[in-house]
Amino acid sequence: MVRTNPKRKCKISGEGIEKVRQKLEKMNYALVGETSAVQICRWTKNSIRGEGDCWKEKFYGISCAGCCQFSPSVMWCENQCLHCWRPIEMNLGTELPKVDDPVEILDGIVEARKKLLEGFRGRKDIDLKKFEEALEPKLYTTSLSGEPTLYPRIGEMFTEIRRRGAVSFLVTNGLNPDVIRNFKDEELPTQITVSTNAPNKKLFDIWHRSTKPNAWEVFNETLDVIREMKGRVRRVIRLTLVDVGEEGQFNDTTNMSEENVGEYCDLIRKAEPDFVHVKGYKSVGYARARMGYDNQPWFDAVKEYALKMNEKLDDYEIGAEDERSCVVCISRKGAKLKIEKV
Repeated sequence: MVRTNPKRKCKISGEGIEKVRQKLEKMNYALVGETSAVQICRWTKNSIRGEGDCWKEKFYGISCAGCCQFSPSVMWCENQCLHCWRPIEMNLGTELPKVDDPVEILDGIVEARKKLLEGFRGRKDIDLKKFEEALEPKLYTTSLSGEPTLYPRIGEMFTEIRRRGAVSFLVTNGLNPDVIRNFKDEELPTQITVSTNAPNKKLFDIWHRSTKPNAWEVFNETLDVIREMKGRVRRVIRLTLVDVGEEGQFNDTTNMSEENVGEYCDLIRKAEPDFVHVKGYKSVGYARARMGYDNQPWFDAVKEYALKMNEKLDDYEIGAEDERSCVVCISRKGAKLKIEKV
């Protein structure tokens, strides 16, 4: 039994899962095995066309074209976050129907990704070097959709990615602290990013609409775990800021008030991360049904918010920014933003 709505439980049949898979394929997801998927990011496409790279390349020095955005649990998640541009209304709960082998998943992801990229081959307007980089991923980031820590062999997957000489990013909602706590050193990803989109319990419950009991308390436990992992792995707190708007179902909901500045800083002090990513919400995909374009903060507002946070934080400084991606990075003084090893 799994939950697809915080207010009710329902059984998901094999037929129900198949309908979700069909919808994902129509949205150009390439499905791998029973629960995994890969999709070509817009920034990767831009990079291959020579139209600019995303903030990850600028911040970390890793090829945007070689960034593989995937998920081992594409439609399984505890939350239904307001700002998520993925089809969270189709979430299938938290119990994966099958646990595929991590090596087979990665092999399948690489091959499926190559097929998705075939449409670029032979085009006159592409950057051939970038296209070749795209065929062999140098960065695997579990930020496509779903909650990756629900996949029980995630540590083995990161070990395999490292064996392939690539960088790995775990992007998590922070609701499975034991998974992170129990990573062996060889199972750690290159970087762990905890999505921190609500600064207090009241807003957390509204924002994430979690099916997990005591989700706020569990999330805070993860922040404690992140602090304890200092020196073992690169650690990031990521904020996605949403402004007050006039359109959409949740138009008047914001997580970037003046009061929230200090609350976010309290959470950052708890986790003591190496970096804080302050990003602006974008009204794209399924998020458009919940929030409108006017909920998008301009880059100037995001940067101003980051500066206010930075003023309240000791031992941090503005480390990088990218206006096109609407993101500012607050870095711990002395932390190296560029990634030099996997």
